[in-house]
Amino acid sequence: MKSSKTFSRGVWAESAAIEKIKKELEAERDTDGYRKKRAADTLRRAEKQTEYVEDFQEAVIAFLNFHSRHAALARELAGRVTALATPVGSGTVARTQRIPIEKRAEAAVIAWLRHQTTGYDDMVIPRVKGRRREVRRLLARRSKELLERYRRGELPDEGCPLRRALQDGGHSG
Repeated sequence: MKSSKTFSRGVWAESAAIEKIKKELEAERDTDGYRKKRAADTLRRAEKQTEYVEDFQEAVIAFLNFHSRHAALARELAGRVTALATPVGSGTVARTQRIPIEKRAEAAVIAWLRHQTTGYDDMVIPRVKGRRREVRRLLARRSKELLERYRRGELPDEGCPLRRALQDGGHSG
């Protein structure tokens, strides 16, 4: 059976036309106006990123909703999650625009907890359809139970995985 795929070879253009356009582009980029525009664009993106990081951290703190007794811990955890999840190009759920920031914050916290407070990274999960999702769902449930204890204001026990992760510097992803 013959494949119906077609393969594109790109757009063909004369080399003289390509060289002309390259020179025009170089000339445009060599102007003060272009450099100023680029600098303004860079500044605008940096300001937008700073604002997003602040908004995201607030959303994480709101999701955590820890009892006031654990407010400092909530701020520290939110800072760790935010630092890992928000950099441009990080590819994390925090960077997507497809879901509301509150859901992104929740997903980022659960992901951070999965990697920092469980043995998930070292687990050997069989390559069976749905198995990884099942394991992640179980670990998410455990993470939510852990968060609930802090929301109720309970004092953590000595071996609390969240406290251990924060003391160990839990920041790898």
